[in-house]
Amino acid sequence: MTDTQDISSIEEELPLGHLPLDAWHRARGARMVGFAGYHMPIQYEGIMAEHAWTRAHAGLFDVSHMGQIGFSGEGVDAALEVLLPSDIKGLKSFRQRYSMLLDEDGGILDDLMIARPGSGAFDDAALYMVVNGATKYDDIGWMIEHLPDDVTMNHMDEQALLALQGPEAGEALERLVPGVSDLYFMQCGLFAWDGVPLWISRSGYTGEDGFEISLPGDAAEAFAQALCALPQVRPVGLGARDSLRLEAGLPLYGHDLTPDVGAIGADLGFAIGKRRREEGGFIGHGRVMKDIADGPGTRRVGLTIEGRLPAREGAAIFAGAEQVGEVTSGGFAPTVGAPVAMGWVSLPHAGIGTALDIEVRGKRIAATVAPMPFVPHRYRRQKISA
Repeated sequence: MTDTQDISSIEEELPLGHLPLDAWHRARGARMVGFAGYHMPIQYEGIMAEHAWTRAHAGLFDVSHMGQIGFSGEGVDAALEVLLPSDIKGLKSFRQRYSMLLDEDGGILDDLMIARPGSGAFDDAALYMVVNGATKYDDIGWMIEHLPDDVTMNHMDEQALLALQGPEAGEALERLVPGVSDLYFMQCGLFAWDGVPLWISRSGYTGEDGFEISLPGDAAEAFAQALCALPQVRPVGLGARDSLRLEAGLPLYGHDLTPDVGAIGADLGFAIGKRRREEGGFIGHGRVMKDIADGPGTRRVGLTIEGRLPAREGAAIFAGAEQVGEVTSGGFAPTVGAPVAMGWVSLPHAGIGTALDIEVRGKRIAATVAPMPFVPHRYRRQKISA
């Protein structure tokens, strides 16, 4: 879910906003770029170094540009099940799920996380959602249009959002927030630090174990400073966040996911439970069921690439003389030690091991459809006893 690709080339014409940690990033030597309407840190000491640090220790990412939304009101679960294909009614307190907003044709408008906070968090909101920063205002407009008047939606733009990712993230965060290491993957909880309320979930967009921390914007700098005072933690920019999520095989909205593609072809069918498939009742259900029954016309795949030349977004994918797809994300994968990519290809060419070619700088380079993730996920999952 979220962030950016080829960030160094991003330029925005509209005036950019400043997030709560803007001055903190600059004081630490961050290189700032425009993304999703804000000044954002792309890197501090360098993308490769920050990538490696996150894989070995714990990287702190500022993702306050993302949209945080609370939902309350009579029938809120049923109302959101019209907009989302996931099982909202079955979502337990202090749990979160990955989901999507789909349009009437089943195209993906955004991917997101939704949680049930339980009492005490976000003014007792019944449900809490995090959406991508570049699409949050469109998402809010779409939801206002389709939600009944009985449901109240609160865009919590005063909240900051930090992500602490890496194998030492749990150890580090536990030093400031006792008890947080008891969370497992996709669990959430309400905690406190120095009197500041913290809503913390355990998941991550890097494939590493990690946490997302929602807190009041006016407390974000002090908390970030306390985290980075720990030996395990360094600030990491969006450049490394992008290379980490690519290695983890996680799609980026606006690139790998768009309204032109559906959930099944995107390999996101896991987010649509059996009850929702059978009962329907959500926007885009027809496309989902057709793609399950007939197969999607195209599919999102991973690609390993021969040599050292990376394939970037927009590069054409060929099977012989026929173009069969296009790269949607690509770059050098530091942990793999080689370039990798994601792309959409026609279904007959989507099988693991299929040999393809990618056109890069006017020449063809050999590629192979590969399983994802390229680097194994290391989430802290709860073991289910037999």
